[in-house]
Amino acid sequence: MPFLARPERLELPTYWFEASRSIHLSYGRATIAIIQSCMTASGVHRETEIKLPVGSAAAGRRLLRKAGFRAAGRRCFEDNVVFDTPQTALRRAGCLLRLRTVRRRSVLTFKGPAAPGRHKSRDEIETPVADASALQAILQRLGFSPVFRYQKYRTEFAMPGQEGLATLDETPIGCFIEVEGSPAWIDRAAAALGFTETDYITASYGRLYLDFCARQGVPPGHMLFPQ
Repeated sequence: MPFLARPERLELPTYWFEASRSIHLSYGRATIAIIQSCMTASGVHRETEIKLPVGSAAAGRRLLRKAGFRAAGRRCFEDNVVFDTPQTALRRAGCLLRLRTVRRRSVLTFKGPAAPGRHKSRDEIETPVADASALQAILQRLGFSPVFRYQKYRTEFAMPGQEGLATLDETPIGCFIEVEGSPAWIDRAAAALGFTETDYITASYGRLYLDFCARQGVPPGHMLFPQ
């Protein structure tokens, strides 16, 4: 197979993105360059969030209601598949490529590296997917493979009249409240929930799962509910 190359005299439009980082993914003899988009790219959202540990889903709901949050959607089951190259190029670059399915609707998400700080802040690009199976086949043809699968039940909560969002996540390794919004709003919401900065978790669910397996002394696999 010949190397994939950009046609001569074809310049990438500067208004679309800045080439802040290139991640080269090897697939056979082909090299695929993924350019991390900047904020000028269409559909890019800056995600800023933290996780907060709670003892149970019931305890999480009580904390949220006491702090003034109200349910903004039904409790939904999520199935997530993370893709990477055989060389784990995305993980080593701090990036994430994920296919999420909720109620037969799928969304493909790319997340860039997180900026240092007490909150987890990173660029996020999402797009709906009409056929998840077809997309997985495309990704695998491009050299990506499923490397981690994780499940959770998620319920969204919001404070009336405020822009931030809180989600109650029930996972196979415990329950967490994710708080997403501006840094100042996150701090106010966390304080209203009874947490301090020392309680903030910025690790991914993949990282939390690996830590959980290490504490339990079990080999890691996928973060799934018992069948």
